[in-house]
Amino acid sequence: MRVGYIRVVAVQLCFQESPINLQTSSLSRMAVKGLKKKVAAKGKKQLLKFTVDCQQPADDNIIEAKDFEKFLNGRIKVDGKTGNLGDKVAISREKSKITVSAESPFSKRYLKYLGKKYLKAQQLRDFLRIVAPTKTSYELRYFNINEDKDEE
Repeated sequence: MRVGYIRVVAVQLCFQESPINLQTSSLSRMAVKGLKKKVAAKGKKQLLKFTVDCQQPADDNIIEAKDFEKFLNGRIKVDGKTGNLGDKVAISREKSKITVSAESPFSKRYLKYLGKKYLKAQQLRDFLRIVAPTKTSYELRYFNINEDKDEE
């Protein structure tokens, strides 16, 4: 019942023509009390790790992981600029696995987009695709042409 009363009085206060001193009115303190702004607590910066596994095409000497790593170094945008990786994004390679470590504003989808761009630039987009086997990784795989032949 009290909440309804406060709402009615607050609406009446809004439509009054004369200015009201909100600092002295006890009713306004009650009405403003529920309108506190929520402040987001700042925590640690979240470190995201994504991996791209190029093992199948690298074993067949179709692509080289170091070329893909170099491509990512040149193309990843940080704060709207390429070549601005700094401390926010780190790219490392172990054999044919490329790991991208980044602070929070970095999407896995952006990594897939860049992977597709690389495959298109190397004219491999017709033979290879980029697939997500887990939540934090991608793999370069061949299209399964044998399945299409079996269906026909």
